[in-house]
Amino acid sequence: GEGCFWHTEIVFQSLVGVRDAVSGYAGGTDANPDYEKVCTGETGHAEVVNVYYDPSKISYETLVKAFFASHDPTQVNRQGNDVGTQYRSIAFYRNDRERQIIEAAIKRITDAKKYAGKIATEVKPLTKFYPAEEYHQEYILHHPENPYVQHVSIPDFERFRKEFKGN
Repeated sequence: GEGCFWHTEIVFQSLVGVRDAVSGYAGGTDANPDYEKVCTGETGHAEVVNVYYDPSKISYETLVKAFFASHDPTQVNRQGNDVGTQYRSIAFYRNDRERQIIEAAIKRITDAKKYAGKIATEVKPLTKFYPAEEYHQEYILHHPENPYVQHVSIPDFERFRKEFKGN
């Protein structure tokens, strides 16, 4: 989770070796989250993507590097103009190896003093992923005329592609 899942989806789908990035919700307590409930900030869920990838073409380490390169991990409960706990920086892991990779990346970024502020990214085990409503899937592809897409999502994605040195 790194803010609006529309942005996160296009970032990960652009990477060679990623088969799909599905927008959804995770990290909360509501057993039936939907967009309207998650937007209240009361479910505890964040807007996230579940990334499906081929480990023979892209490593988990590269996915984590892309995650940190595509948003500001020092912002608390927001990304840019998107404000609320649902937009927090949060990285989920499925096993101890993934947790270690995420924590090592945070240490590298911190040691490099890339940001003036402290890394605020939460690191949590993934307990359940809930796919978002169908109209959120591939949103940028299907709604390129949307002002948010034109003025926020696409410029953020273009900055990511210029800076990210991955596949």
